[in-house]
Amino acid sequence: MTSFSVAVRELPLFPLPELVLFPSRPLPLHVFEFRYRIMMNTILENDRRFGVLMVNPVDGTIANVGCCAEIVHCEKLPDGRMKMLTIGQQRFRVLDYVREKPYRVGLVEWIEDDLTTGNLSSLAVDAKQVLMDVVGLSAKLAGQELELPEELPDLPRELSFWIAGSLYGVAEEQQALLELRDTQERLRREVDILTSTRNHLAARTALKDVFQG
Repeated sequence: MTSFSVAVRELPLFPLPELVLFPSRPLPLHVFEFRYRIMMNTILENDRRFGVLMVNPVDGTIANVGCCAEIVHCEKLPDGRMKMLTIGQQRFRVLDYVREKPYRVGLVEWIEDDLTTGNLSSLAVDAKQVLMDVVGLSAKLAGQELELPEELPDLPRELSFWIAGSLYGVAEEQQALLELRDTQERLRREVDILTSTRNHLAARTALKDVFQG
């Protein structure tokens, strides 16, 4: 059985190069293109929601799965540009494009993770531990204090989105994590990614200790 929602709606779409938004993650934006200023002004008069889709910088293709963003703060500048803070909401899949100009509007369906019977709690604990190791090693290499936020999610699904949204420089992997509808598999992949990062950082730290010893 799945918690998949069949709700369908039209949603203004904002494609962004190499950027993947996840539920509950913040996304600051600087809107300057005329068509997107039109889009944002329209959105602000309605439900303040739009869809974020990743654009592949190599071939220009636009992802078919994205995350809805809600505008929580907007500052309009004298020249028409906007600085805004948005927050990720539900994920969606584009079924069709309703129109392309002046900005894209898609017919989308909401998607959720399937229900799972696996032991997500222990997997979430493992993910948090590897994450703390990565942060600790990064802090040592950088020679500065780095800490995880106190509000780090406890629930496995929310934790998986938080980790995915905090990865850096791996947009294609983030897109794959966004499209997954299996919390357990998402956490497993994140543990693998973080473990690889931890091993790399540990090796660099060991070299640093040798040369500074």
